[in-house]
This record gives sequence, structure tokens and C-alpha cells, in this order.
Amino acid sequence: MPDRATETRVDEVEDRLVTAVAVGEYLPASRLPPERELAVLLGVGRVTVRAALARLVDRGLLETRRGRGGGTFVRTQWPDTSSDAVGRTLLARWAGIRDTADAIALLHGALATAAAERIGDDGRAALRDRLDAFRAAASGFEKQQADAVLHRTIIDAAGNDVLAATLAGLESQVSIAAPAHLWGTAEGMAEMEARALREHRELVDAVCDGRPVDAGVVARRHVGIDLELLERAMLRAGQVPRG
Repeated sequence: MPDRATETRVDEVEDRLVTAVAVGEYLPASRLPPERELAVLLGVGRVTVRAALARLVDRGLLETRRGRGGGTFVRTQWPDTSSDAVGRTLLARWAGIRDTADAIALLHGALATAAAERIGDDGRAALRDRLDAFRAAASGFEKQQADAVLHRTIIDAAGNDVLAATLAGLESQVSIAAPAHLWGTAEGMAEMEARALREHRELVDAVCDGRPVDAGVVARRHVGIDLELLERAMLRAGQVPRG
């Protein structure tokens, strides 16, 4: 029989995975990473991850598919039964989330500023292509992936591996259970994606036109979307964000 400490770890991982799905780190129909990768992301053993996943399959939030292309997939994003877990998880992390999110925004601003100063013709062409890809991507998972590629292209154009590594480390601290930007829930996704497209256009224009001050300002404002989505999730879960 599992001891209480093991059960507590499984409870915590279950809550984090429920929250990661609820806030859109993992979107409906998307596949979760393999157990080994999840264990590293969550800082626990594979046995703990396996037990938590099994619970979520039993609850109907996830499903397991066999064979080629199989794995563990998201079925449902935020049933009423998820709200308590979302509230517990975000409330426990909230003190650090706000300051870390502010630091992330400042770093994105610094990287966008550097990109506007350093980008070359090939970089401009690549960034314009990334913007077109984001515009054309289907709502949800495809847009989430296109968003990540666009921001990665700006970070690469900045040409500073130390800043890029620092940013990645900070983003992993805010992440609930996935190395992905939040994408919110279905109810507000279309509005959020339209806003992201507008801000992406502003950001790409500023970087490609060599306007570093504007690029920094737009980048800092744009990445605030993640914190806004977490605040909405807190409220939906019945918690009031503090600070």
C-alpha cells in the first residue's frame, strides 16, 4: 500500500496536470509528453507521474491511445471538477508568479530591443514568414505552436545566448507543467488570438524596421497576456489574485 508521502506527491502532480490543461498549456486533443519527460518537468519520479495520469484517465480528462501515434491525450479542458485543483495550484504559486512574470516581460523586451538593433535581411524575411504562419494557423494548438516559433525567431535574432537561457529558466518557473505559453480556454481563445495577432504585427514591424525602443515596449506588453490568463483562471476557480 502506498505511504502517505507518496499519495501526497501524486495528489500534487494530479493538481498540476489538471491546472496545466485548464489554463491551456496543454490544449484539448493535444498529446502530453512521455512519462519520462513529464517526470523531469514536474521534478518527480515516473511512478508518481504514471499514477497521476491514471487518475486523470479515470476522471475522463485524459485518454490513452495505443499503437503508432499513440500516447496520452487531453479530452476535456475545464470541467467543474477541475476548479478546486486550479485554485489550490495557482494560489500556492501566486506570490512568485507575479514577480517572475514581470522579469519575463523585461527580458522579452530586452531581447526584442536587441533583435531590432541586430537583425539582418535573412532574419527579417524569416520573421515575416513566421508572422504569416501564425496568421494562417488554425485556432488553438496550431496557433500556440506558431506563436512559439515566432518568439523563438525574435530571440535568436537578438544574438545573446545568456539572455535567452535566463528567459527559458524563468519561463520554466512560471510553467505549471509544460514548456509552452498559456493559451487560455475555448471561451476566450478567439479574442486572445486576435489580440496576439495584432501585437505580433506591431512587434514584427518594430523589429524589422529597426525601431528598438518600440520593439521593447510592444514585447513587454504582449507577454503580459500570460499573466492575464492566469488571473482569469484564478477568478474562475474562485480565488482572488493577490499583489
